[in-house]
Amino acid sequence: MSKCEQCIVRKFSSLRSLTKDELINISDCKTSQHVEKGAFIFEEGDYLNGVYCIKSGICKLTKLSSNGKSQIVKFIKKGDLLGQRSIVSDDAVGLSAQAIEEMEVCFIPKTEIKSAFKNNSNFSADIVNDICYDLKIANDHIVEMAQKPVKSRFAIALLELEEEFGVDEEGFLKITLSREEFANIVGTATESLIRMVSEYSKNGLIATSGKKIKIQDRTRLELLGENI
Repeated sequence: MSKCEQCIVRKFSSLRSLTKDELINISDCKTSQHVEKGAFIFEEGDYLNGVYCIKSGICKLTKLSSNGKSQIVKFIKKGDLLGQRSIVSDDAVGLSAQAIEEMEVCFIPKTEIKSAFKNNSNFSADIVNDICYDLKIANDHIVEMAQKPVKSRFAIALLELEEEFGVDEEGFLKITLSREEFANIVGTATESLIRMVSEYSKNGLIATSGKKIKIQDRTRLELLGENI
């Protein structure tokens, strides 16, 4: 098991604010977990006893609506922390975290991470800032879902995924999602999303290879995202 003070992943998260002694204490009590593709790290309604640090892989955060449909709210990747609200709240989680590829995560017990939160003002400030940023993203997403047509939302989703995850050597998005998952991002039926993919491809906005998607015309996608 790697030591937290030597782990490069911590440099990408709030853990970078911890002192060496705090990192050593966390390292002594953390546990490492392998998560298979499709497995849940936690589900909506669960109570978390700590925080997850993502060493590798990607998971999706989803919210189940009253009609039983799943909405993808956010993606969590290497270097992110998961479950930070458990540090400041004892409420059940309002989202599910499901791996979309194999993952390696470290679980840090709440007692240890809460001690650092109380004693390290830089760390606590970073945690609060991260939680506030997540709330801002959620609010922006609500406005976008309410005011943007579905074609604009799909264009925005493609651009944001390329910005967040990058592209491979052939120019395809590094993150590979099913058509159903794309539909869950933009809030539409899978059949409608499939038709949009075909339309975008026919019009030269994107190219596809199986599940993989490549942005072909960024300018037109940006205009579409702005609903122009």
